[in-house]
Amino acid sequence: MEHMNLLQRMEAKAPSFSKGQKRLADYITKNYDIAAYLTASKLGKEAGVSESTVVRFAYQLEYDGYPELQKAIQVIVKTNSNSKQRMSLSSKRYEEKGVLRSILTTDMERLKDTIHSGIDEGEFDKAVSIINDSKRVYILGARSAAYLAGLLGYYFKMLFDKVTVVETASTSETLEQIYNIGEGDVLIGVSFPRYSKRTITALKYAKNHGADTIALTDNIHSPVADCADCILVAKTDVMTIVDSMVGPLSIVNALVTALALLRKEDVEQHLMSLEGLWSEYDDVYNRSNQ
Repeated sequence: MEHMNLLQRMEAKAPSFSKGQKRLADYITKNYDIAAYLTASKLGKEAGVSESTVVRFAYQLEYDGYPELQKAIQVIVKTNSNSKQRMSLSSKRYEEKGVLRSILTTDMERLKDTIHSGIDEGEFDKAVSIINDSKRVYILGARSAAYLAGLLGYYFKMLFDKVTVVETASTSETLEQIYNIGEGDVLIGVSFPRYSKRTITALKYAKNHGADTIALTDNIHSPVADCADCILVAKTDVMTIVDSMVGPLSIVNALVTALALLRKEDVEQHLMSLEGLWSEYDDVYNRSNQ
């Protein structure tokens, strides 16, 4: 059951559930947005079962205790909930600790998760090698992921001659921009829940035309990962209308740094040229000029 999500596990295990476990499964299925951040005791109270039933339910689903079950519920929230549900969930979640402390704590936890159970160093090294050896680099991210894609593109243009940050106004326009993609090229798709169909379609198109594909996403079973030759996993979390993106941002920073070190001489020359340009047009603040 290792590769099943929570809903799939509950469906597979349903025949063996006790009455209390069936009641609990029904409550989670209908109220996952509420259940995601309840303690075992509060979840049991809401579902009309004991706390011990909640704990046993987690083991019955082959999780290593309630905290792992809770994380599995949160994955369902990220994947299935709409923006209105997220706003409702967040208002309850931040009442006790306050917004600032909660957000900073969440970001810190997601970075730890990315280090310990997210990014695979072998996959990271593979991605660096693919990008470094590519003829052309295409980068695609829709909605909020577009800003991560744009930042990656901004720095990659200091490293490579042919970098395209793909615009995603529509699926047809997206495919028009990668129409000539082929062998020796790479498409980096950035997508997190709720996943972009445009990004998935573009990755499939690139793969079918012989290009290498890299996914930056939240888990190896995401629909984006299914289309990728190389998967970079960065943990995120549901907040309000935004998600915690510090994990993915750190992976972007790491990719840029690793490639810059591989292309050190070219990067130094490029940066020196830029410094001259900035100095000539007085585009960078310098206290001595004031």
